Parts: sequence; structure tokens; C-alpha cells
Amino acid sequence: MKAFSEMFSEDDIKTFLGESNSDMGEEIDFEAFLRLYLDLQGRAVEKSGGLRSSFLKATTTTFHHAINESEKASYVAHINNYLAEDKFLKDFLPIDPATDALFDLAKDGVLLCKLINVAVPGTIDERAINTKKVLNPWERNENHTLCLNSAKAIGCTVVNIGTQDLVEARIQLLADLNLKKTPQLVELVDDSQEVEELLSLAPEKVLLKWMNFHLKKAGYQKQVTNFSTDLKDGEAYAHLLNALAPEHSTHSTLDAKDPTERANKVLEMAEKLDCKRYLTPKDIVEGSPNLNLAFVAQIFHHRNGLTDSKTTTFAEMMTDDAETSREERCFRFWMNSLGATTYVNNVFEDVRNGYVMLEIVDKIFPGTVNWKQANKPPIKMPFKQVENCNQVIQIGRNLNFSLVNVAGNDIVAGNKKLIIAFLWQLMRFSMLQLLKNLRTHSQGKEITDADILNWANNKVKKAGRTSQMESFKDKSLSSGIFFLELLSAVEPRVVNWGLVTKGETG
Repeated sequence: MKAFSEMFSEDDIKTFLGESNSDMGEEIDFEAFLRLYLDLQGRAVEKSGGLRSSFLKATTTTFHHAINESEKASYVAHINNYLAEDKFLKDFLPIDPATDALFDLAKDGVLLCKLINVAVPGTIDERAINTKKVLNPWERNENHTLCLNSAKAIGCTVVNIGTQDLVEARIQLLADLNLKKTPQLVELVDDSQEVEELLSLAPEKVLLKWMNFHLKKAGYQKQVTNFSTDLKDGEAYAHLLNALAPEHSTHSTLDAKDPTERANKVLEMAEKLDCKRYLTPKDIVEGSPNLNLAFVAQIFHHRNGLTDSKTTTFAEMMTDDAETSREERCFRFWMNSLGATTYVNNVFEDVRNGYVMLEIVDKIFPGTVNWKQANKPPIKMPFKQVENCNQVIQIGRNLNFSLVNVAGNDIVAGNKKLIIAFLWQLMRFSMLQLLKNLRTHSQGKEITDADILNWANNKVKKAGRTSQMESFKDKSLSSGIFFLELLSAVEPRVVNWGLVTKGETG
């Protein structure tokens, strides 16, 4: 508002603002502020005789998120279909896609939490969701935090999203696109090395690989590389459905000259496979990536066209290192919890280009990464990956990590032992930083193991629980009871005691 001081006095500005906004003590959002600004701008132009002063020459713009009505209608249909019988939401469903009821219902976070449980059942203990008819800001914030953390845990992309925003989650049909849920996917590869690569692929990439596998068998010459432009003409869909459902196969789909007509025939054929119509012919022709992704995932779910012939063979070829798997899972969860831009699907594969490592290091120790020398994905040249990884190693050495005979090439090569060694030191450094911050808040007092031990025991005792631990090597900790009681003491709703056992056996 200072910019207007050359034309109006402070009292004049207050008067104008009072005319536009009766309650000057009330907080306003950005859109309201912008309206006030434009009103003052109009008065300034009028006062100057229609001439803009220097500070008004720049065009004032505001950005609006464009809402794809087709996508909104698809999401609404999805919600109405899967949550119609939910005890809490049934009073609000079905949602009318022609209104903004979807966004109003999502504000309290209950709908989003429910959708996460639809995607991956059991992710959220529904007793932890605040489901009162009217929620206060703290309860609403708790729901949003629960939703966002759970979304990260199941693999949703949650970048620059806070508790006041909505989360864009992936369709739950992608949950089966991995070898554990659908071992028949091994039919897509030819040897054990390719199986390792398949394990590391994100669900969307697996879906593309599956689609191209069937298209190649059907004689389709083109390669589908995305869920947008490559599917606009509907030809890939027509060949895919003819290959997967020969009993419904028809040449009329391929013979159709108009893309919209072909897309309509594709959807009619898909409906014969019980694929719900979440998109329209227009969505296919316009190349809507989200809706096409959902549609292909639905086709996979109803008719994947794979067999069990090679499952046993590849299962024998794959080594099952339980210890390494546990460590990978642990580091993956930790890395994703830091809020980096890139989501980690598989630690050993995703860190090889070095960029994820740089993001993680920058989150833990801001300012250490020279982003001018970093190479952002996609990185096609191997030496660019080595450059990233060399910077990671150099930062590790600057932080006094033990990295004898370790080079960037080792990370690029996917050396699991060395990657885990580096990540362990990085996680340890992060924990030390946390303790250092605690020490700062404790008037410089060093935080010792005894301090942490006493805090945990006192927390459990004050909660009315009986477990105590003598040290971090206490064998009684193996039952898990103490940790559950500590978690419950911090937040009572996180532990479902109906599922807790005595922990007497493995």
C-alpha cells in the first residue's frame, strides 16, 4: 500500500479501505486484498486524470487454478461409488458434480482420510479421524496432517502441500501394480536383471510397460510413452482392448476415421469388461493424463491378460535379502518424510542419479548443496549422474562421514552396501542435529542418553502405564510394549490396543 502514498495521504487510504471493508480489524485473504488494491488503483487513475503513475504501469494479475470439469466429475463418481455406504459420509453423498460440493466436503479432511483407506485399506485407524459435524480449527488441522502424512506413506506425491491444501492422490487401482501384489507382472521381462528393474519402477511406469507389452503382441508399431498425447487418437486403446478381450473384438473401432467416434467405441468396449466410465470420448481426444491413467489402470484391474507360467521360475531367480529389504524400507520412509520434491519408490534405484541424495542433504543441512553444479532429472548422460553423486560424497566428507574408498561411481552403480552406509550416516547426522537443537532450547545443556531415557520413562508413567526401560539395550524392548505405551502417551489415538499382544514370541 506504500506505493499509493505519492497520491493519497494515510488517512485517505484508511477512509477508502473503510468504505470497501467495514471491519478493518478482520483478517482478509489474498483475493480480498487484491480487490482492495484494484479499488485504490482505480481511484489513483481517476485522480491522475486517467494517467497511470509509475508504480501502476505494471499489469496486475492474479492466478486461478483451472478446474478440469471432466476430472472433477470423474473424482465425484469415484467417491460416490466407493464411499456411498460410509456411516459418516452417507449423509453428504451422492455429491453433485455440477456444484462445488466436493471442495466443501473436503475442507474438514474427513473425506480425504476416507479415500486414503479406500486406496490402501487400513492405512488410517478411523478412530483417529475427527468426525464431528462441526470441527474447530485444531481438529480440522489434525485431520489434514493425518491425511498428508498417510498420503506420503502410501506413495502419493505431496509436494509443497501444507495442512491447508488438498492432496492430489493417485487412483487406488495403482496399488496392485507391483510384483508383490501381482506376481504375474514378471511376464513383462525376460531375465532376473530386468526383474530388479521392474521392482524399482513407479506404478505409472509399470502400467506403461504392461500396456506396451500387449500392444507389441497385438502388432501395434508405436510405443506409448505417456498417458496424454500418445493416446489421443484412440488407436492404442483399440489394439489393447482387442488383444485383451477378443470375445468383444470388433474392426469397427479401428476402422473409425474420427478420433471422437473411435474413443466412444473404445469406451463401449471397455464397459463390456465392467470398466466404469470415469472419462468421456472428449477426455481421450484431449489427452487428459490423469483420467487416461485411471482408465488404463481400470483395464489392468479387470483384464490384465497375464499368466502364471513364469512366476515360479522368476521367484526362484530372485534373491530375498530380508535384512536389506528392511533397511531399504526404513530409509525410504525416512527420506520421504523429509518432504523432498522427488518421491522415493525404491532407494537403491532412485538415488543412483544423485539428485534425490542432493535434495535430502539440502533438507538436513541447508546451504551445503551447490545447485548450479547439480544436474536435474531426467539425466541421460551417465557422467552427469556421476557429477551429482560426486558432490554428494564431497558433502559427506565435509560433514566428516566415514567414506574411505567411496566414490560417486559407487552410488551410480547401485552398490547397496555403500548406499546404506552413506544413508545411515546421513540419518545419524540428522538425529544429532535434532539433539543439538534440543540442547539449544535447554539453555545449552547437553542432551544425553540418560535425558532421553528419563523423558520416555516419565512420559509413560504419567500416562498411567507400567512399562519402564533400564537402557536402550534393555531386552524387554523386543516385545514392543514399551514403545507402544510411549506412542500412546504422546498421542492416545495412534495405538489400537485391540491389536496389541503380549509380545512373548517372535
